[in-house]
Amino acid sequence: MKFTPIKTLAATAVLCALSSTAYAATAAKIGDTEFTYGGYIKLDAMWSDYSAGAPAGSSVGRDFYVPSTLTVGSDDSSDAVFDMHARESRFNFGTATLLDNGKTVKTKIELDFLASAPGGNERVSNSYSPRIRHAFISYDGWLFGQTWSNFQNVGALPEALDFVGPAEGTVFVRQSQIKYTTGSWSFSLENPESTITTAGGGMAVTDDASLPDFTARYTHKADWGNFVVAALARQLTYKVGGVDADETSFGVSASGMVKLGEDNLKFMLTQGKGLGRYVGLNVARGAVLNGDDLDAIDSTSGFIAYQHKWNSQWRSTFLYSFLSADNDENLLAMYGDPTESSQSYSANILYSPVKRLTFGAEFKHAERELESGVDGDLDRLQFSVKYAF
Repeated sequence: MKFTPIKTLAATAVLCALSSTAYAATAAKIGDTEFTYGGYIKLDAMWSDYSAGAPAGSSVGRDFYVPSTLTVGSDDSSDAVFDMHARESRFNFGTATLLDNGKTVKTKIELDFLASAPGGNERVSNSYSPRIRHAFISYDGWLFGQTWSNFQNVGALPEALDFVGPAEGTVFVRQSQIKYTTGSWSFSLENPESTITTAGGGMAVTDDASLPDFTARYTHKADWGNFVVAALARQLTYKVGGVDADETSFGVSASGMVKLGEDNLKFMLTQGKGLGRYVGLNVARGAVLNGDDLDAIDSTSGFIAYQHKWNSQWRSTFLYSFLSADNDENLLAMYGDPTESSQSYSANILYSPVKRLTFGAEFKHAERELESGVDGDLDRLQFSVKYAF
């Protein structure tokens, strides 16, 4: 077995929805296998003013913007809170092995600490459990494992300090799948899961589907940028207490990026029936249980973002994001008061004195309104420091 000493590649910034931004360097080569390691350290400090009172300190919405956690109600409950954490920090490890048949098999695993069980407390240890983001094998056009859904275009996500950015307007799912890519086309079978509104407005999360979720995607790349169209078909199910209900769900998403000199414009528009957890971080559920039947919830969501580069070290992103759900008003009396719409605006300023180090400030205004008209809003000022390695 031959060992090649550590060698450094030229630093290359690979923007993958900010939340996946990393600088990969070949760390070592042993025999026919190259090993890579990367990630980043990020500190976030946020001042958040909620018009209807702040969610509990344990809420994931205090770590990053999650539309469904935005409180609604009287403006008399206005509450401002300050949070600081380094939970978005992450690391990844990958391999690439040249096989005897001339083909390469690759692996990747990536962990961070967001949206995981505390494992400690903010009084003493601030300990957090690591969670799997990606864990997959790729070979000869096939991918096996957990990574971004084929229904999602990660490359369309704008650069934001918030973990997701256009949270209510984007498809955002990582899950186990089998995917095949050939040329500009890719197809996948992915893990199914349904979120169903039950009597009283409660949410049931069911895993009773007899079929995987199916996606198909086409990517067009050109000198001016790229354009992606993706389709989703899935089965929503609810098999509890003698009820055996299912409904078919469909969705289509169009997204892309247009280069404007040194600037760029990114966008996404998604429409479908019963999309549920696939869009808006599940701010709208997939379906409502109506007796022994499921009524799928229609939704339309999207975002548009413009990034301007002031010079080689300074840049800004201006973002608008929205989601609108078409709830059946005849079912409200029985099934509560669901989210009717969510939207947010944000603007940031980012400074990178060197390529891997970024200081930034971002302002976000977000709103959520229920079907009854009850609403609430959030004003958040966020400061971040990130170093990618």
